[in-house]
Amino acid sequence: MSGENVATQREESQLRVGELVFDTSRGVLGVVMDLITGTGSGRCCLRPPRGGVEWDASCADVRPATVTDQLRPALTEVNTRSRVERMWG
Repeated sequence: MSGENVATQREESQLRVGELVFDTSRGVLGVVMDLITGTGSGRCCLRPPRGGVEWDASCADVRPATVTDQLRPALTEVNTRSRVERMWG
């Protein structure tokens, strides 16, 4: 068994279906919907936390979501709203 396959299996085993994760390749939150098993596939299916279209991600690019990851979208929205209000307010 190659070192890469061992690393992939370790990453897959750390992820759980239903877990909130951060996809570092896309920079977005997702919920693990499925782990794609097979010879070294190292892929998982994610869906946006509030529903939407699933996407496949490499398990190597996915990690458990931190509090910062979870707050980032809300903070971005508040900052955007604040800028718009200053422009038109």
